Amino acid sequence: MTPPVLELRDVRLRRGAREILRGVTFAAGHGEIVVLMGPSGSGKTTILRVIAGLERHDSGHISIEGGRAGMVFQYHCLFEHLSALDNVCLAPVHAHGVARDAAVRRAHELMIAFGVDHRASALPRELSGGEAQRVAIARALAVDPGVLLLDEPTASLDPDRRAELGTLLVDLARQGRTLVIATHDEDFARAYATRTLRLSDGVLA
Repeated sequence: MTPPVLELRDVRLRRGAREILRGVTFAAGHGEIVVLMGPSGSGKTTILRVIAGLERHDSGHISIEGGRAGMVFQYHCLFEHLSALDNVCLAPVHAHGVARDAAVRRAHELMIAFGVDHRASALPRELSGGEAQRVAIARALAVDPGVLLLDEPTASLDPDRRAELGTLLVDLARQGRTLVIATHDEDFARAYATRTLRLSDGVLA
């Protein structure tokens, strides 16, 4: 049996008196699009942040193939003073010590694949919402993470852009990528998820 790319076992996180995650357990394999759904405050985004290492959990176990997760934030969070290309190159060069030339080549490959290479020199404020999102996905994939995490990726997209995003994510899954998506978008989940997990008060229902 192939081991999962991502596994959470009994993950718990408390903020003050409130337990935000209460024993979350699930796993995801290659090529899966796992969607986390639930009302605001149920813990969807917190799970993504804990997987990405942006927030420390109190107990439980998380394992990721290759040890890395890439995260695409709801509002993209591109660095405003950097071009689209430099946003994609930033982590490989400064966090992982990749040579600049190699990082630029990889960035162009990703941006070509996502249809935004012609915007390589644009600043984030010059990008459309869909373009910014694709640059953010390219940035997350630039370090070849074991799992790609997306927080509310359809929140600011019109129906055409939502469909384009869905096609892009399905293509990534077909390439063997593992995706975990937090969303309120039932239609998007029904159309593109291979599995939907529902959260209520920090518990997987």
